[in-house]
Amino acid sequence: MTWSIVARDAATGAFGVAVTTKAFATGQRCSHARSGVGAIATQSFTNPMFGTRGLRLLADGVPAADVMKVLIAGDEGRAIRQLQIVDADGRTAAFTGESCVPWCGHKTGDGFSVAGNMLAGADVVAETYAAFAAAAGKPFPERFIDALEAGQAAGGDKRGRQSAVLLVYSSEEVADIDLRVDDHPEPLAELRRLYGVYRRDIAPFRRVFPTRAHPAGIYDLREIERIWAEGGRRIEFNRK
Repeated sequence: MTWSIVARDAATGAFGVAVTTKAFATGQRCSHARSGVGAIATQSFTNPMFGTRGLRLLADGVPAADVMKVLIAGDEGRAIRQLQIVDADGRTAAFTGESCVPWCGHKTGDGFSVAGNMLAGADVVAETYAAFAAAAGKPFPERFIDALEAGQAAGGDKRGRQSAVLLVYSSEEVADIDLRVDDHPEPLAELRRLYGVYRRDIAPFRRVFPTRAHPAGIYDLREIERIWAEGGRRIEFNRK
């Protein structure tokens, strides 16, 4: 019913998950990540506890392959599940249950993994994988969108299209990017549009936000105005 990518960016240490499917609001259930810890995608009759419990195990230093074994062993419904994990060292693990709806399968690589079920065919995963690998020089978030688009061009979810998500964590406890298309006839086109809005309206001003290193962030209104002006946005706050 879904195909997805989990990945770690070797250059920055960021983690990401991207998913698309013919089902409503996939971002609510499938995508899980945490800064410095890892990323998880759970799909095919999703078990969201794979995400929450899996991130706890990864945070404790358990390798991706062992986390997968623990999660699968503890789930009586594992025959209809898919799971993929990337850990803090870029190690990957993936599982496709024997009763997942065909076409189903996964492919793991160096620092990333692609998996899908109820797809038009094996080419969906193969083309998604190849596109993600080929885009190694592009910005990390864009690689996910490019790859899912390649999978869609290969047939995608055999039922059609509805929702998509892009989730990226880098150095902070909150996501850098958390974009969700919950219900749209062309979810990947809409996800790409939203990513463009993010790059225009959020990315240039991220240095204003509180961070671990600077818990208060930038709070001088004149300095915020200056930073926004650098980014092409003119705004003047009401000051007495």
